[in-house]
Amino acid sequence: MSVITLYGVVAVTFMMIMYALEGRGRGFILAFAAGCLLSSLYGFLSGAWPFGVVEFIWAGVAVRRYFAAGSGSGSGVDTNLS
Repeated sequence: MSVITLYGVVAVTFMMIMYALEGRGRGFILAFAAGCLLSSLYGFLSGAWPFGVVEFIWAGVAVRRYFAAGSGSGSGVDTNLS
């Protein structure tokens, strides 16, 4: 297994775990965004640039959700993007 493949496995696993934990708090949304950026880097390093682009976009969506969750009233995570 190459170093890039191992990095990709770790990055995508981290991203998916953070996604699963998003309901526990706002910080996990930001961690998911970081995982998306790490996965995006993997996509570009491995030559799968479409994957890298999509993960970069997901990171932006997650950052937007992070800020929306902080500005809402209530204890839940606000996933409304409008």
